[in-house]
Amino acid sequence: MEDDSCGLDFLNLVSPDVSACVFRLLDDPADLVRAAAVSRSWRRFVVGNNFSKILCLRICPDIANFTSAEEVNRSPQPPPTAESSRDVELKARERDYRIYSYLAGALVSAKPSMDCILHCIGASSTDNFPGESIDNTLEPRDRVHDRPSYWSSGGQDYSDVPESLTYRLNSDMCIVDEIRVQPFKAYFQPGFPIYSSRAVRFWMGHSKLPHGSESFVTDEDENLMAIADEKYVWTYISPEFPMLQENVLQSFKLPRPVLCIGGVVKVQLLGRVQKQPIYDNRYYICVCHTQVIGRSLSPVFMVEISDPAGYSVLKYLPSAKNLCVEDAMQDNGSDSMQDDGSDSMQDDASDSLEWHSLVARYRQMRHMAIMNVLLGPMQFMDEDDVGGVSDDDPFA
Repeated sequence: MEDDSCGLDFLNLVSPDVSACVFRLLDDPADLVRAAAVSRSWRRFVVGNNFSKILCLRICPDIANFTSAEEVNRSPQPPPTAESSRDVELKARERDYRIYSYLAGALVSAKPSMDCILHCIGASSTDNFPGESIDNTLEPRDRVHDRPSYWSSGGQDYSDVPESLTYRLNSDMCIVDEIRVQPFKAYFQPGFPIYSSRAVRFWMGHSKLPHGSESFVTDEDENLMAIADEKYVWTYISPEFPMLQENVLQSFKLPRPVLCIGGVVKVQLLGRVQKQPIYDNRYYICVCHTQVIGRSLSPVFMVEISDPAGYSVLKYLPSAKNLCVEDAMQDNGSDSMQDDGSDSMQDDASDSLEWHSLVARYRQMRHMAIMNVLLGPMQFMDEDDVGGVSDDDPFA
């Protein structure tokens, strides 16, 4: 510490290498911020050595997948002035300090986790589409209105053929702790077989396509092309977890919390254990419910795909910290947000177009998530409305 009584500074008493070793021992983001507030010399030392980014990487190694980090402000920044290269570098380091200090705090936040799935992108195969669509896996019950609710793979003659279910999360930036999968028990077949997989593995990443151009499974389209691996950059692949042949929501805790950069999760189902005892005697995998448990870092943090190669850029929106409050006011038709002069909404012509674009994307995803909760992921019709169940449906 700095001793005002004798004018001594810890940083001047030991070598820079020893000081760096001491600062790297700080594992709480709040401690690092407090250290940077001790004095100007301490702040220069913390900022100049990128300790906030180093701490972020230690907490969450997935941060290394970002090619760069940018700060996006609500109001346009003044035009650049002539600056020395040293001044430019100092400003860049200060910016990185702000971004990664706040990110480190968000990574260790104690906010409660929830199911983060927003939409189904597609499945590697579906036996009877759309009746056994991946959309059914968003319904927590295995039967709705006395009708079974589950996804079924296509049948295979060999037990080692894998399948996959791909989902879009409700945020570009989610910390995922665990994934839960419930195999389906065919209570309408002899012996009540459970169509689990032998094991599961989880992939996380982002689409290479620009935001807004990705597609989701619909009642008319199985969306098989949208799940091809070449359309994604996978930034994390989990180890394999054995799956029990039990009709329960099985929890697969990840070895560490993972930052899902881009909001896409693929559940890979490895190996088959159950043949259909009637009809075709082939191997199937059936899932009735899936959850991705985590918490969102948006809207303060968003992701932009920088080019067709799929490189990701971390976007920090400091003005979006109170965005949820503003959203609530907008949803209620209130103009009270104008009362706060320091953070009031400015005229659209003077605001940052990039800030508004990122915020609009967040609001759209948030609106879709709310609608999914209110309306439910699926609608079942009575048998009279659909003409009954087909006689050639193997799971009828």
